[in-house]
Amino acid sequence: MSRVALPLMFLLDAVLVGVFATFGRGAHSEGLGIGQVWGTAWPFLVGLVVGWVVVLATRRDPGTIRSGVLVWVATLVGGMLIRGIGDGRVPHWSFMVVAAIATGVFLLGWRALRAAVSRRRSA
Repeated sequence: MSRVALPLMFLLDAVLVGVFATFGRGAHSEGLGIGQVWGTAWPFLVGLVVGWVVVLATRRDPGTIRSGVLVWVATLVGGMLIRGIGDGRVPHWSFMVVAAIATGVFLLGWRALRAAVSRRRSA
């Protein structure tokens, strides 16, 4: 793994969490200013960082689907916990389902594409 690839993979994950927050706010006709999107995204970004720390601490390739599952779960659980603590209530179940699907597609999708391209190149 190159020294450039790791930061780019992390940046891609962070941007995709930002896209998730932006789409979510847009779907509910909420404001899309930087501060407003940040307010939605930051709990999930904290979870993302936790997931990445665990992946790197265990010396896993963060670009694999297996590592992506760990990053995804940390992002989702961390985001939900922080939102729940901040709001003083558990997020609505429908938000949890949509957030799980959307972040899963984003955080696992590029890793699945990477794995497919890698398999195709080695074949």
